[in-house]
Amino acid sequence: MRTIYPITTLFLATSLLSGQIPEPSMETAECIMCHEMATPGIVKDWERSRHARTTPAQAMEVEDLARRMSGNSPPGEFLNTSVGCYECHSLNVNDHADAFEHFGFVVNVVVSPRDCAACHPDEQSQYDDSKKAHAIANLRDNPVYHALETEAIGMKMLDGDSLSSLEPSSHTAGEACYACHGTVLEVDGMRTVETDLGDVEVPNIKNWPNQGVGRINPDGSRGACTACHPRHGFSIEVARKAYTCAQCHVEPDVPAWDVWKESKHGNIVLSESSHYNWDAVPWKVGEDFNAPTCSVCHNALITDPLCDEVLAERTHNFSDRLWLRIFGLPTSHPQPKHGLTTVLRNPDGQPLPVTFDGRLAESGLLSAEEMQERQAVMSGVCGACHSTDWVNGHFAQFDAAVAEIDEMVLKTTSLMSRAWESGLADPSNPFDEPLEHLWVNQWLINANAARYASAMNGQDLAAFKYGWWGMSTNLRKIHKEVIEGQEAED
Repeated sequence: MRTIYPITTLFLATSLLSGQIPEPSMETAECIMCHEMATPGIVKDWERSRHARTTPAQAMEVEDLARRMSGNSPPGEFLNTSVGCYECHSLNVNDHADAFEHFGFVVNVVVSPRDCAACHPDEQSQYDDSKKAHAIANLRDNPVYHALETEAIGMKMLDGDSLSSLEPSSHTAGEACYACHGTVLEVDGMRTVETDLGDVEVPNIKNWPNQGVGRINPDGSRGACTACHPRHGFSIEVARKAYTCAQCHVEPDVPAWDVWKESKHGNIVLSESSHYNWDAVPWKVGEDFNAPTCSVCHNALITDPLCDEVLAERTHNFSDRLWLRIFGLPTSHPQPKHGLTTVLRNPDGQPLPVTFDGRLAESGLLSAEEMQERQAVMSGVCGACHSTDWVNGHFAQFDAAVAEIDEMVLKTTSLMSRAWESGLADPSNPFDEPLEHLWVNQWLINANAARYASAMNGQDLAAFKYGWWGMSTNLRKIHKEVIEGQEAED
């Protein structure tokens, strides 16, 4: 019979004697006794984490920019212990539909942003206002986007010569769009799980597992901190590396990762990342890193090497520094003021920020002044390494490129409008016919690739890889179909 040594118990004892980590709570120590055998991988993740090696009281003593914990009033009983299993899985059990009795303790399965807010309230509040936190509603509750979702991933039905799409099943949705957008976690009774330690009764959670950014949790909160800070290490290094963003932001529709890794910035980071101080707070440009990852531009606390000047404040609303939304149906537009975009109404009454012919929603989008303020922050980040002329030239080129790309999309949309008006396509669902698929491909794939390429200097995606070649090819195909179709009718 194989002997199982209590690895973590030995680790804790050795580390406590050496002063490396604080003492865990009695509850967490008891969790570890079983889980070092049942799930040793996640226990080792926790051992390496900052949570295992500090207490909330110690974290609150850190001053100024180096402080990582935004809260000042974590639960008193947890102040002087490491942040372990029990501290996270037992915080708000009365709010959790997934709370259950587990070997003498009441715990919940899913640790939500509301739980993390016990120590990180600012981060949770910022995230709660973001488009990521509202990712389910922005897709599922917007009838326009939901129609596109249904056409993309819904099961197809053949009835004689007719073809139609069914609503996506929860399984298909959870393994496709909602793997990134998040699923709704619903508790449906209990179930028995067979383990090496015997049978264990646990909540039966529908649509779990999931780590989507807009996940609706059993306590009613939105989001998953673990989408970027993986369980159970919650590493800031992992969250800062572009591989994490590449879980969702990839070609063909949102090709941010693909553009970045082809850019000079991506080239430098991927070549020299072993020299970066990925764990530093604040993150000092030129000292801790010398070329940006996604986090540098979108959310990290960035300072000069001496920490004399804050170039960008930390934020967990990843749109806070963005002024223009280059992902658009069908064109770019000012960033929405709030993450819940279903409340927007364009002049045609659609729940979209812009009409098919390019007119903006009258409210809910940033003003010109607000856009300038945000661009100034981003220019400040760029200006830490680049000259003013370089930065201004980049954004001037970006503005010109986006204007031309939007014009190509509008030309395509005008042809589609002729098709809808003449009966060549049915406007009741603008996504379900072959001609409309070409139109969707124009703004969702080709135009997005070109805009992202200009924003982050991955120019291959602006040319023959989707981009302009794709837009030109698509425009010609749609033009041919519409003109020939109208001539045939005449």
